[in-house]
Amino acid sequence: MSPYWSYYERAAPKDVKNGLKAKSKRGSIGETWWSKRWVSVLESFDLGARLTRGRSYARKGQVISIDIEPGSVRARVQGTMSKPYDVLIKLTPLSGAEWEKVTSAMASKAVFSARLLSGEMPQNIEEAFSDSGVSLFPTKKKDLVTDCSCPDWSNPCKHIAAVYYLLAEQFDTDPFLIFKLRGRTKEELIETVRNLRVAGALEESGTHSLYPASLPLDKAKPLEECLDCFWQKGDRLDSLVIDPRGPDVENAVLKRLGDAPFTIRQNANLAVLLAKAYGIASRAALQEAEGAQEESENRGTK
Repeated sequence: MSPYWSYYERAAPKDVKNGLKAKSKRGSIGETWWSKRWVSVLESFDLGARLTRGRSYARKGQVISIDIEPGSVRARVQGTMSKPYDVLIKLTPLSGAEWEKVTSAMASKAVFSARLLSGEMPQNIEEAFSDSGVSLFPTKKKDLVTDCSCPDWSNPCKHIAAVYYLLAEQFDTDPFLIFKLRGRTKEELIETVRNLRVAGALEESGTHSLYPASLPLDKAKPLEECLDCFWQKGDRLDSLVIDPRGPDVENAVLKRLGDAPFTIRQNANLAVLLAKAYGIASRAALQEAEGAQEESENRGTK
């Protein structure tokens, strides 16, 4: 073996000013289930020491920039050479027909729509994709096409791994970047889901009466004819079941509206104060309902 190849002196990468640094200082990178799902694909490639050095690069701030576009991620990473390396990660965007199926599946489930319209990633969002015969995340190595201008023969190399890890933390902050990588921006996705929900509501209201047939409102007695029994509940309410519970998405309307255009006291945004007030009112109402239910059950056992 040539003496040149039998000895390799590892050089430290050149320092980067204001590089992108991972928030995680040790252990795994990525906090949410979707970012961990993303990282699991990279770690399944069995990169060995390159994976470790990739995490080190991400934590040290060797990544200079990351730009996410539909179907691709372009980044610049500073290594041991004077010129930064160019990194490319490609993931095939879904077709228009595939996105149509996926968004229809999302809009068909209220919990998906509520969380998406509130800027959150639904826990079972992958069901909408799998039901449509596609996947939101890459599932195998060939789903990703990666390239780096460095001389390392391994692909993915440590520079690609560093970018991949930092993408996970960006996905933590904004899960809609995953959808963008697959071909739909946050605005496009929310607008499509909202329109589908509205269209479905209009169709439903057009085919179903707003009031049940058991309530003939046109035959209701005038008030003066039922003053003696107005405050009595009547037989129809015997079958009414009240089951108060918390919403699927806390403060969904406030999240959709975003920050209010003005603040109160010490620059506290009104939306933040309302969220706290709604939380207090909701908890109080649920406690009151639970207390009333227990009291009713106790009366029934006597």
